[in-house]
Amino acid sequence: MAAKPTMLTAEGLKKLEDELAFLQNEKRKEIAEKIKVARSFGDLSENSEYDDAKNEQAIMEARINTIEAILKTAVLIDESETSNERVHLTSVVKIEMLSTGRQVQYKIVGSGSNEANPKEGKISDESPIGAALMDKSVGDVVEVETPGGIVGIKILEITK
Repeated sequence: MAAKPTMLTAEGLKKLEDELAFLQNEKRKEIAEKIKVARSFGDLSENSEYDDAKNEQAIMEARINTIEAILKTAVLIDESETSNERVHLTSVVKIEMLSTGRQVQYKIVGSGSNEANPKEGKISDESPIGAALMDKSVGDVVEVETPGGIVGIKILEITK
């Protein structure tokens, strides 16, 4: 079975490529030095510095593998070919929470891209709100099941 493509914006792709370069070129050397120093302390069976450095190395290598897997399946979203008629990946959507009248703006990003960060106004297309908004138009009202219950949302504006 082929891997599912990871839809990325140009910004998301650059962020992942920069993180991978940092981990491979700087962080690996830094951790290797920590391991070398910890080894010099002698007995490895009771050497917490060595254990900590090896754990840090394992976590870093796992992250490198994750980023490489994402980049292998990455498909760059051409934002110039998208319209503002319906919500799609890369859309910036202004919504109103009908229960409170609160207005919020989110950019819809790909789920496998690690770009999602609600505090920065970026939500995944597979998050409850993101999935409910996909392919909808200005004026549409959707109901979204969230951890806090069902929420009514009205789409006010769709931009790039």
